[in-house]
Amino acid sequence: MTGIKNMDEQYADICRKSLAEEQERSLSATGGWAHVNKDQVHKDWHDLYSEMASRLEGARPEDDHIQLFIERHFEIACRFYTPTKNAYIGMAILYSEDSAMKEFHNSYHSDMVDFLGDAMYAYAQKRL
Repeated sequence: MTGIKNMDEQYADICRKSLAEEQERSLSATGGWAHVNKDQVHKDWHDLYSEMASRLEGARPEDDHIQLFIERHFEIACRFYTPTKNAYIGMAILYSEDSAMKEFHNSYHSDMVDFLGDAMYAYAQKRL
């Protein structure tokens, strides 16, 4: 399976740029995401990552039950704005490249960032 670690670097740069541009447009248009209940979002992501962490052993990113978690992840992300395919992949890249994001996600499971990135990539390829 192809994942974010095996991506062509040019495509990865397009995804990084898409994420940055889409987030900036959304932040500007919504007064810094004033419409989002951030406490609820953080609770929902915590619940999602906790559930997902307990189901990673022996799972593959493209497994149906994992993709249901990723569908929930995408739905939570869409409370801010609806990312394009490239921006959603850019989000997965951000999780792996930003040290605070990596530490946060890996606090749920030591392989969470790598697994989540590949699962988000698979979801984006099929659904976005």
